[in-house]
Amino acid sequence: MDVVKLGPKGQVSIPKSVLQRLGMEGEQILLVDVTGDGAIVLRPAGAYPLELYDDERIQAFLDEDTLPEGLRERMAARVTDDPAR
Repeated sequence: MDVVKLGPKGQVSIPKSVLQRLGMEGEQILLVDVTGDGAIVLRPAGAYPLELYDDERIQAFLDEDTLPEGLRERMAARVTDDPAR
């Protein structure tokens, strides 16, 4: 177990050996949580690309959102008002 010291500005440095074990590097964003027993938990934050859709892209999704020929009829034939089925 490693020991770290809380700096005067409330900062903590994570030991290099811990970062290496976790495969982490500096400048990584972490989520901070506190458990009911007072433990501080750090988790890597997931960063995912974000795509903003304009009206044209939304329409392309809607145009692609169709059932293959005949599937709609086959599905409708299997759906009934009988909840037991």
